Amino acid sequence: MEYGQIVKRWQSYHIGRESDIDKYLHSFRILFAYNSGKIENGEINYYDTREVFENGRVSSFTGNVRTLFEQQNQKDCYEILKPKIISREKLSVDLMKQIHFELCKGTYDERRYLENNEKPGEFKKHDYVVGITEVGSDADDIENDLTELIDEINGYNNGDILKIAAYFHANFENIHPFADGNGRVGRTLLNYYLMINNHPPVIIFEEDKKIYYEALNAFDEKLIIDDLYEFLKRQCMKTWNG
Repeated sequence: MEYGQIVKRWQSYHIGRESDIDKYLHSFRILFAYNSGKIENGEINYYDTREVFENGRVSSFTGNVRTLFEQQNQKDCYEILKPKIISREKLSVDLMKQIHFELCKGTYDERRYLENNEKPGEFKKHDYVVGITEVGSDADDIENDLTELIDEINGYNNGDILKIAAYFHANFENIHPFADGNGRVGRTLLNYYLMINNHPPVIIFEEDKKIYYEALNAFDEKLIIDDLYEFLKRQCMKTWNG
């Protein structure tokens, strides 16, 4: 199906209860958590992610325990967002902090947590160089920059929802408000925005991360959003035509 057909099918579900979200995202939630996590942590695998979501545990695990924390956190975050999606709670700084806490609790390294006094659910306190170019708001400017972005996004009453979502995602990643976990938080916020606007969520597949990063860099360097917009459209079709 083409993107427009996928949107119409999603809207035909008339999702109005948390049980509807579970029904239509039963497989999606696992694939999203696996791909979103693996983009930045190569040790994550699909089997362990599925076990965490379906059974709440993993048998015979011998890897880095952080990978289990990250995937359990993805499951916890999914659960806390369901009622917010149903009530169509708008984007806010507090929501971003809550998502970051849920996704990053138990995963911050000792240097960030103890030496730098940076914790899950809190904005970064130091400046970092990220990506190909130096992007990211100064630590002192983060809350103001995010508030301006949120007010802009929440102010749209109509328009191309996917393009607005792409613009939101690119700007969030450019601000880079947290010491760690910005990618996972940003991809979760992307889908949250899509779903509260009655549009299907998207998996950004790990095997396509090079194109994903190139699209984000196009925005960082030239403020071009079309690359990310078209990429997300293709990823949506890949997500729901599989």
